[in-house]
Amino acid sequence: MDSAAPFVTGQSSASASGQLLGLVLGIVHAVGWVITYWWAAALAAVAVWAGGEAVVRRLARKASAERMALELVPSRHFDPGLEEIFRRGVQLARASTSMPWWAPRRSKAVQVRLRADGSSPLRYRIEGPAGGERLLSITPFGPAVTVNRARPLADKPRTHVVRAEFILRGKPTAPLREVPLDPDPLQPLVDAVSDLRAELGDLAEIRLDIQRAPKWELRARRLQLMSNARRAERQEAQRAARWVRQDATGIEDSLTWQLQQLATGKGGGGRRLVMPPVPRRVDPQEALGKLAEDDHLVRVQLLVMCASNTEGRAQARLAQLQAALDVFGGGSRWAMRGWRVGPWRIGADRWPSRRGFERRWTLGQCQPPRPNWARLEELTGLLKPPTAHCRLPLLASDLPTFTHGDPELLLQGIYRSPDGRRRLVATYAKETLFEVGVGKAGGGKTERALAQAIGWAHAGGGLMFVDPHRDSWPRALPFLAHDHLMERIALIDLNAHGPTPQLSCWNPIGMHQGQVAHEVVEATTDAYASVLGWDDATAPRALTIFTAALAVLVAVNEAACQTGRPQDQATVFHLRPLLTDPVFRTTALTAVETRLDEETRSWWRTVFPTLPTDAFAVVLNPIARLAANPVTRAFLGQPAGAYNIRAAMDSRMIVWVCPGGNGPTDRLITALLARDLLRAVRSRRDTPEEQRVPFRPYFDELITLTGAAPETIAEMFEDFRKYRVHVHGMTQLLGRLPMPVKLSLVQNASSLASTAGSQSAIAPITAEWGDRPGPDVVAALDRFDHYMSLTVEGRRVGPVRITGPHLDEVFADYARPGQAAALERAARATAGAAPLGQLTDRAENQLTRVSNFLTQHSSTTSAVHLQKKGYK
Repeated sequence: MDSAAPFVTGQSSASASGQLLGLVLGIVHAVGWVITYWWAAALAAVAVWAGGEAVVRRLARKASAERMALELVPSRHFDPGLEEIFRRGVQLARASTSMPWWAPRRSKAVQVRLRADGSSPLRYRIEGPAGGERLLSITPFGPAVTVNRARPLADKPRTHVVRAEFILRGKPTAPLREVPLDPDPLQPLVDAVSDLRAELGDLAEIRLDIQRAPKWELRARRLQLMSNARRAERQEAQRAARWVRQDATGIEDSLTWQLQQLATGKGGGGRRLVMPPVPRRVDPQEALGKLAEDDHLVRVQLLVMCASNTEGRAQARLAQLQAALDVFGGGSRWAMRGWRVGPWRIGADRWPSRRGFERRWTLGQCQPPRPNWARLEELTGLLKPPTAHCRLPLLASDLPTFTHGDPELLLQGIYRSPDGRRRLVATYAKETLFEVGVGKAGGGKTERALAQAIGWAHAGGGLMFVDPHRDSWPRALPFLAHDHLMERIALIDLNAHGPTPQLSCWNPIGMHQGQVAHEVVEATTDAYASVLGWDDATAPRALTIFTAALAVLVAVNEAACQTGRPQDQATVFHLRPLLTDPVFRTTALTAVETRLDEETRSWWRTVFPTLPTDAFAVVLNPIARLAANPVTRAFLGQPAGAYNIRAAMDSRMIVWVCPGGNGPTDRLITALLARDLLRAVRSRRDTPEEQRVPFRPYFDELITLTGAAPETIAEMFEDFRKYRVHVHGMTQLLGRLPMPVKLSLVQNASSLASTAGSQSAIAPITAEWGDRPGPDVVAALDRFDHYMSLTVEGRRVGPVRITGPHLDEVFADYARPGQAAALERAARATAGAAPLGQLTDRAENQLTRVSNFLTQHSSTTSAVHLQKKGYK
């Protein structure tokens, strides 16, 4: 047994050696085979890779098909904080993983789409896995952002398309620049697409894909970075050691050092020992930078596409977006991927990158060619829609372009786009319910209102332009002098000028136009009360006397019209004989006794006889002032005037009213006209809403008009919308308007405009805009420039800077100065104008006509019967 052991051991050793030799020979033969048949190995590797890639692409395509889209619409006051935006970024990163377990990583991404195609300045969409919809629908931004489920976007083919992919260049551990939130970080991108023209097929879109960074790749990258940092530190230490040794050798070989050694008696010694510097410890935070922590680190992919039907515009747009992205550059920056060779650029638009770009663009897959890691804090500017600090351009989709003759549009002014183009802008007539224009005299308020009124008139609309100073009429006259307009225009001018002045006429208490008796009494009483300051507390007796007297005169007029004698109607000047002439009063009361209600008859029987004579002075004094002025006496002293604002509304008339001034008598006329307008508008309740014809009153110099009828003007801004009557008011100072008028104006204004003026005068308007722009900016406007807030499709647009339209420019083709005189004659004829002398004579003889009518009408009733009833 012992002698055989060495033999067994030797045999085992030989066997192991043989196995090792066989293994080595096998490896050598395998390597030789691979070298000989390398192409077979390469084909096998390619086949395996191709098969795996095909499977991954199929799965990724299937996963990408199950995506959803949300569109975020910010409000005008959207102003998020950094924490809100950061939380949104965390949501996006979390939502990117809401995919099935089998989904490839390239499909696990959330995409932010910034798109400008002419429909809005910059649409903000989020696209991602369908499983993340509930997570993304509720944002940290609260009600300031509306989240809507978005439909897929289908683009029409454009002739010219350019594509680009942006990657992070620079130090891989360095962050992008920290961009402040004010102004909005999106402002450069918005400015880059501000001159986009939809009619040319312009399109610009930026897509930012976000997905969580892969852990294994991060670890590998960190190891590489730490290794590089340690290697660099060692190399730096070695370099420093060489310099130290060289410095020491140079010092010892110098003459100065040798003399010092001889002087001290230390010569002959060896060289001193030099300690080389030790490499510093590498700080991971310093070496890894933004890659030091896993939290909130994401991989990003930035794709851009620009298109147009006009050559060169897409390329120019891409250059503008590239410059806009440079704003985010710091230690790291966004750079366009590719190489430039002479005039050509090899990038996403060319082989071999284009096919991959198209696949990622179409399917929403995130597969950047390099890591492109970024922290959520670096992407703050792209993780939210435009905020209140972003200045958005005004596109044709935001504010329609005005077209002459279109009855659905209302001219607002001229907008100058960022590229210098000017276009006439408008609002929709059905949405422009009330307008307010404020600014200093000569700033362009009246010119803009005239342009709007003229455009509305040529489109077939009806309007009323009230101008106490009459300056607007000769200015508008040449542009309205068209044959198809002449029959629709009426001029009510109380400025009796010239040797043979002509004047229209109006009977506020006339009944020949089918008015309701109690509405006429109420409107006339309220007009007098507003001008004279009557109310139930300060002048109850005057109100009672005036109301009772008007009730009798209106009843007389109603009787005259029903008997076919409208020329025998009484006027407001017959208040005096009714109150002071017993014969006339007795005849009138007898004639209309049956038309008066019992309370009115009782008042005339029991209360009136007890009143002292001086009680009538407060009522008769304003009537006496009106009668003393030949113009107002002629205007109000006719039995049946042609002025009928209700008929004008329903027949789309163009009525120009010039009251003549702002004195006490003029204010009374204005109050009567305003109250009659209020009565006429409210009377439209007898017409179905869809059959009410739109009508637009324009009130120039609101300070003058509201001084006569403040409550009436306020009620107009509150009530007229219901009856499809839309008021446009202009004033120099909002603060000088009565408080009810001012509150109603600002509360209900669809359009709010201001020209230049003092900052104190403009401040109430800019306060409604949140002082954006502030009073100092508006106060510095040039003449005819306005800042305006408008209402379009139910949302507020602006305030935006708009140049007021100038008639000689905008309506140059409509000017007919040669027909101005003919239009003036036609407008006066339509308004029933007659020579002032003729109207004065008729007014003086009207009392006789009314008395004769009453005598004939009351012949069946005896005076004795009246005395028994208590009349005196």
